[in-house]
Amino acid sequence: AIEKYLKGAQQLIEQAEEEIKKENLRQASEKVWGACALAVKAHALARKGARLESYRDLWVYKNEIAKEIGDWVRIVFKLADSMHKNFYENLATREDVEDVLKEVKKLVKSITRSIKE
Repeated sequence: AIEKYLKGAQQLIEQAEEEIKKENLRQASEKVWGACALAVKAHALARKGARLESYRDLWVYKNEIAKEIGDWVRIVFKLADSMHKNFYENLATREDVEDVLKEVKKLVKSITRSIKE
């Protein structure tokens, strides 16, 4: 399941890139959020054997990752959450979505590296 989460996160990043090319920022935003959430779930499963089921679980657990990888994780998580909101409100610019995608890519890579070490 850990590999499935990580692979899913990578696939969502690729899909977000495609949606940005098509100017579909709402769909890109949701995929950015999804990649972040799956990476957090992968970390929880790998480190604690825990399956995160709720939105609240993700919010709480991201602090565990921040302790291991760095405080920047909390900021990226909040940026990704703004993309989840953008799916509904459709207010973010292309630059906003691209910026957050870049940070979430970094997060997914860091979590993947951390899990495999």
